[in-house]
Amino acid sequence: MTGNVLFDPIVPLWILAALTLISAVAVSVALWRGLAGWAFRGLAGLVVLAALAGPVLQTEDRAPLSDIVLMFVDQSASQRLDDRSERTEAAAVTMAARLGARDNTEVRRVDVGDGLNDAGTEMMAALSEALAQEPRGRVAGVVAISDGVVHDMDIAPDLPAPFHLLHTERDTDWDRRLSVKNAPAFAILGEPVTLTLRVEDTGAGPAGVTRAPLEISIDGEPPQQFMVPLGRDIELPVTLPHGGRNVIQFSVPFEDGELTDRNNSALVQINGVRDRLRVLLVSGEPHQGARTWRNLLKSDASVDLVHFTILRPPEKQDGVPVAELSLIAFPTRELFMEKIDDFDLIVFDRYQRRGILPALYLENVAEYVRKGGAVLVAAGPDYASADSIYRSPLAQVLPGEPTARVMDQPFTPTVSELGVRHPVTAGLPDDGTWGGWLRQIEVTPAEGADVLMTGAEDSPLLMLNRVGEGRVALLASDHAWLWARGYEGGGPQLELLRRLAHWMMGEPELEEEALWAEATGQSMRIVRRSLEDAVGNVEITTPAGEVITLPLEETSAGRFEAGYEGAEIGLYRLTNGDKSSVIGLGPAAPREFEETLASAAQLAPLMEATKGGDWALVDGVPAVRDVRAGRPAIGRGWIGITPRGAFETLDVSRTPLLPVWLVLMLAGLFIVAGWLREGRR
Repeated sequence: MTGNVLFDPIVPLWILAALTLISAVAVSVALWRGLAGWAFRGLAGLVVLAALAGPVLQTEDRAPLSDIVLMFVDQSASQRLDDRSERTEAAAVTMAARLGARDNTEVRRVDVGDGLNDAGTEMMAALSEALAQEPRGRVAGVVAISDGVVHDMDIAPDLPAPFHLLHTERDTDWDRRLSVKNAPAFAILGEPVTLTLRVEDTGAGPAGVTRAPLEISIDGEPPQQFMVPLGRDIELPVTLPHGGRNVIQFSVPFEDGELTDRNNSALVQINGVRDRLRVLLVSGEPHQGARTWRNLLKSDASVDLVHFTILRPPEKQDGVPVAELSLIAFPTRELFMEKIDDFDLIVFDRYQRRGILPALYLENVAEYVRKGGAVLVAAGPDYASADSIYRSPLAQVLPGEPTARVMDQPFTPTVSELGVRHPVTAGLPDDGTWGGWLRQIEVTPAEGADVLMTGAEDSPLLMLNRVGEGRVALLASDHAWLWARGYEGGGPQLELLRRLAHWMMGEPELEEEALWAEATGQSMRIVRRSLEDAVGNVEITTPAGEVITLPLEETSAGRFEAGYEGAEIGLYRLTNGDKSSVIGLGPAAPREFEETLASAAQLAPLMEATKGGDWALVDGVPAVRDVRAGRPAIGRGWIGITPRGAFETLDVSRTPLLPVWLVLMLAGLFIVAGWLREGRR
């Protein structure tokens, strides 16, 4: 129960002020004239003015409110190292008991886990949320039991009470950490990309150790080992072995006494892309389709095209001196002997043997295919003639043998049953109105060739094959350009030829037999593409070595999928038949393990601003004392909280200090006393 005097004027303040002024003037005049009762006159006026001011005694019935102490318990991944989790929980129980045993004190425990999407320990966000749920006038202190590594200090709130850190640091803690910087998402094939690696020991590491073994593995292959210095940045040039995703794993062995091996390795995933695709296009003669091939290849900014059209065959004799011809000589030896390996794809468009390319050069082209090159033949009537390019050493690698029959009849290209599953022709835009072509060369597919499209009389139209390490394709018609012209509605000519050219150049997304996975957080979608009707199960080898088998279900023609949720961060190996792949789940270097040693440095500004402090749990759990606001809140063996003295008002009552009868009596007494005083005189 508390009380205080308040004023509730009966009249407006300006009237009260005016009456006060009039009373003061009247008393002054009485004093000037020497009236003996001036003092009693003044007291009478004062009583009336006091009554008009409305003094009341306000009393409140108050109930004291308890003080609140916020206790944050760090449950993040870095707090599960060594025996930190057990020590943290034991300290939390002890501290909660000591705070709860105090009079008029409540404890609010908040567990802080790992942030979403590798955000780390978001203790300040949890602190702001907890403060928003409690009256600031009741918060007497904040206690955090943590390793002190917080990743959202930039949003630290203003605190009304001391902040204390009970940290899990030990003097003997040490850790070896590997980090990778400057890892790009994409890199050009054939060109080295420089990564920056650093291996360093933090804390009480082994004395005298200046070097450590580093293992590097690409796509799960057996690792290579190097000795690298500790505590220094290392510039490492890496050349990607293939297009598509390349998973590079760096690791250093775990040493006895380390806090964890979770930061001893790093995964880097880089997509390999070609800088420029070099294509050689040889047109045997001018025709309508030559422009189609040229426009297709020139429209792709990533393609460097070298195009030759044979306008004047050697047997042409028109009497014009060679020195006066404006045609460029075909550099056959330079292209097909010296620089053939510089090209990713060679296209023969209606080419026939005319003595321009000797058999030795064509034999070199066949060898180029076996070693990994690509050749595409767009055939016209030339392919069925006696001078066909098939009647050369190239016959060893071409996917179809001509029967010498040219079918000059309209037909509509059709995707074969196999072509529905092959990525080159699967899902081609088809509204049922593909236009027709007017000529096709009859061919017999070679052994192992895949027929993706058929034409007139169901004869093979588009054939693909693999020879050695290379790829070959045969389009048994020179009328693909009709689609580009919109004949009978046209067709997906640009998309078909683009896919065909990129399959020839080994683009990973067009492989007909492939296994890969697409990661989203800790989830992966496993995709298997195959020409087979069934592919069986996929085996997943987790970072811990556990093997999990999942069935693959066909989602579309030639495409099988499965979903998997990976519980661990690291490298997963996928196997299905003779196909294998690797994928990394989670961040390359988890944020929680970038700094594993406990430290009070990050939270020091918050503790200094609130007069709090840090305490090592190796020294036990400190006692708790009351301290006044603004005083240091930590000492030898104790931490302090600031009692807030908050209360709840249950009832308020007001009693007038000058009731009417008292005012009238006092005013009358003073007036009569003044009159008597002046009358006696």
